Amino acid sequence: MTSIDEGLGRTVRVGDREIFYAEAGSGPAVVLLHGGGPGASGLSNYSRNVDALAERFRVIVPDLPGYGRSEKRIDQSDPFGDLARAVGGLLDELGAPTAHLVGNSYGGAAALRLAMDRPEKVGRMVLLGPGGVGTTRALPTAGLRALLSYYGGSGPSREKLTRFIRDYLVFDGSTVDTEMIERRFRASIDPDVVANPPLRRPSGPLALRTLWRMDFTRDPRLRRASHRTLVIWGAADKVNRPEGGRMLADAMPACDLYLAADTGHWVQWERAELFNALTASFLAAA
Repeated sequence: MTSIDEGLGRTVRVGDREIFYAEAGSGPAVVLLHGGGPGASGLSNYSRNVDALAERFRVIVPDLPGYGRSEKRIDQSDPFGDLARAVGGLLDELGAPTAHLVGNSYGGAAALRLAMDRPEKVGRMVLLGPGGVGTTRALPTAGLRALLSYYGGSGPSREKLTRFIRDYLVFDGSTVDTEMIERRFRASIDPDVVANPPLRRPSGPLALRTLWRMDFTRDPRLRRASHRTLVIWGAADKVNRPEGGRMLADAMPACDLYLAADTGHWVQWERAELFNALTASFLAAA
């Protein structure tokens, strides 16, 4: 686990929501944006990375809206845009004119959207199996279906969460201990989250419009996003398809791609030493 004491974090008002964040280190600002799996939070998702990166950077680790200690409310008509507004607003509140962004999955989608909506706020990006890449061009993966169905049917359960994490989130499920699963399960059954799950399948008359908003490969601004970007994608990712990395490398004018062998969706946890080294080197080159 990271040496940051979660009790040292604080909550700030960003727009009409309360956003929790913790931070460590000094230097150029780096924001770590977590994924959207049940029970996720900033510090838990980056538990193996904060200390290493804080040796060279001011590391800011928020809980995205809907997760952890942040307010449990998301604009479901444009979820990635809403996340981007929250991250940009947090940087404004912290007096950070610009920051490097590191985003895994859901957090990667938030980073990409902020880079398109407010390019001046973003330095470099490191994207780990980001969401929103070619998502309307094929049926959802088995991992994404498991994620989106977690709160459906009979509702959340340890069994559902265990299967999602061990079968879909990582390459080798035996590396995930029961303590981690229990922590995430307790977070996933917060009554406010159960009543209003932050990550869900779009529905209603505007569902198609929402889906198209959530696919960056259909947004012409992606090809104009000139931020230096490193995409690290697990070759065995069962949640977001690894070919998304090639899509980003082809579309973005300054994008490098690293495909990590024998690695699933949670690169920063499964391959922490590799991730920490690549990320620190890439961001320090700015």
